[in-house]
Amino acid sequence: MKKIFNVGLIGCGHIAETYFRAHKYFNNFKIIKCADINTKAAEICAKTYKIESLSVKQILKDKDIDIILNLTIPSAHYSISKKAILNGKHVYSEKPLATNFNEGKKLIRLAKQKKLFIGNAPDTFLGGGSQKAKELIDKNTIGKIKFGNAIFAYPGIQSYHPNPEPWFAKNEGGPVIDMGPYYLTALVNLLGPVDNVFSQSLKNTKKRIIGIGPRKGKIIKVECPTTYFSTLSFKNKTIIRLTLSFDVISHLRNHIELYGEKGSMVVPDPNMFGGSVLISKKMNSNWKNYKTNKTLLGKINIRSQSLRANESPTNANYRGAGLSEMIYSIQNKKMHRCNGDLSLHVLNVIDSIHKSAKSRKKIKILTQCKKPKYFTKKEINSIIK
Repeated sequence: MKKIFNVGLIGCGHIAETYFRAHKYFNNFKIIKCADINTKAAEICAKTYKIESLSVKQILKDKDIDIILNLTIPSAHYSISKKAILNGKHVYSEKPLATNFNEGKKLIRLAKQKKLFIGNAPDTFLGGGSQKAKELIDKNTIGKIKFGNAIFAYPGIQSYHPNPEPWFAKNEGGPVIDMGPYYLTALVNLLGPVDNVFSQSLKNTKKRIIGIGPRKGKIIKVECPTTYFSTLSFKNKTIIRLTLSFDVISHLRNHIELYGEKGSMVVPDPNMFGGSVLISKKMNSNWKNYKTNKTLLGKINIRSQSLRANESPTNANYRGAGLSEMIYSIQNKKMHRCNGDLSLHVLNVIDSIHKSAKSRKKIKILTQCKKPKYFTKKEINSIIK
């Protein structure tokens, strides 16, 4: 089995630079070619990173490519991943797996038929922050977790993305598709699969104004709900209240809080890799701080503020870890952590949140997945430089 897998990138947009940055951290893949339906975007990407630019059709059939890295917009995730699998290539996709559950099921079924690996973001739960929380939960530090809260709430992507329309589109927009995968994957990593959901939603405004780039000041339509309040009931009987919103200017709540029989836990930002886990085991006591800034995938590696709202010199960003861990699993013939069953389960929950908000009824989750195993130091050392 080859040591370094050749990766073909499809989708040369906003997030691509983060995956090229991953070359500095991981030892088993290299992005060697790129493609985009926007030929100019692919050419700029190729020139910037000194790789070859191809058409989408060419890169899918290229025999030098082992894995397709699918960074297209959400509505294209299904079609590109399907074509990659049909062309005999493993595929790793940005979140979500697809924009609807039925397409997600077809993808997973096809990958299994072809005996190919399909991986899916987010991989942030592999980072030091989420893994420390997992370690402490597995050690029963706060006892059986009964309930908790999770929140993502900010004004919306239009302030820092030059082309924000997909985030407000009818069938692919909204905070559940955009940020839900981070929070839901983190929760499943800690608590196991979801059993059922009940949700409510609202649309705060009908229009948004682009705040950056050549189209700055342009008014765009909002075609989807922009705030969701959901109650998630997990198989292990934990109940989580989840808020996902594009309508909040600012707030002071923690990303995820879990309340157990022996104490409470604050889980760091599931959209990033590092952060501290806080635990309180006595009322009015000081919170014990479990820092992760010296762990392998928790060290602060961002040296300047980027265009991404949450990417600052206080955070760790190791996107590409999931792709690297998938390659390690291919090489060792084992199940990877960012696997199809997990991503399909998360998509099932996303789909059910949307359906519940429309019907105002509780929705049963149809899929199952295994709670991911703890990512050991030995395993991490095998993929990092």
